[in-house]
Amino acid sequence: MQRILQPGEIEGLDRIDFPRIRLPQPATLFAERAARWRQLAADGHPIADYLRFVALLADAQALAAREVETAPVDPALLARAVTHAMPALPAADHLDPAWLTALDELLGVLANAPRSAGLPPALALLAQELQDTAPDMLEAFALQVLHGLQEGTPPDTLLARTAQPLLVAALQVAYADRASRLDARALPMVDPATVCPHCGLPPVASVLRIGGEAGGHRYLHCGLCATEWHLVRVKCSNCESTQGIRYQSVEGAGEVVVAETCEHCYSYRKLVNQEKDPHAEPLADDLASLTLDLLMGETDYARASANPLLALAAEADE
Repeated sequence: MQRILQPGEIEGLDRIDFPRIRLPQPATLFAERAARWRQLAADGHPIADYLRFVALLADAQALAAREVETAPVDPALLARAVTHAMPALPAADHLDPAWLTALDELLGVLANAPRSAGLPPALALLAQELQDTAPDMLEAFALQVLHGLQEGTPPDTLLARTAQPLLVAALQVAYADRASRLDARALPMVDPATVCPHCGLPPVASVLRIGGEAGGHRYLHCGLCATEWHLVRVKCSNCESTQGIRYQSVEGAGEVVVAETCEHCYSYRKLVNQEKDPHAEPLADDLASLTLDLLMGETDYARASANPLLALAAEADE
């Protein structure tokens, strides 16, 4: 029988055999997501139009990533995080102004996108509305979105809710840039181990990696900054239970994306398996597997955390 390693043993092992944390590489991250979404959309996907839209958005993110440069991180913040086993830079408390540069770049790309790109007219109008919004109001919207991602609730303002995918796309560029500039060895081991050690948000999905030192290991993937941190397999990525873990998938859809369910907290989060498809990308494949979410909606399991590029449903403002 294989023994499950405890956290202290895991960390002692990973310093030798595999990385505990994988930092994002913005230079390739967004281009790879765009390519993955286009690949999935080309296969007659039921939400092909939306996948083509987010692919266009990822193209714009790739361009913005070349222009954005976040501020250096105070080493004292990293030291404090290590001491208290807390995320280094909780997302809503450390909003770098560089995200506005990214947003301006994204909105410019969308505003100039040719009609053949398939950008829905409503989104074009939304992009224009954001371009006409004052920076202080945009910052307020961003904080609403970040708090909502942390708490699993929609933003307070109707425009922020509607524009969440666009706001998140800009935030992703800035937070991925900042994460990429950190030393992975300086990031803390957080408690609980199910939140991002960089920005403190819950993961969007987990991924079974292939290739290199990370090959064969499961990582949780942050939907905001794209930082990944190791978590042993067959362990709930929500409550950390090792009991009653099961896997469910859509019949006939293969096993690239499965729902990992937990009998302890009755939640699920998707596991993206690169061993089944080396082109799979955690955030991209999570978004593209909404059919699995519909299937899970008929069960007693609740999704542990949402994909940030999908606006959360909420009643309109009065």
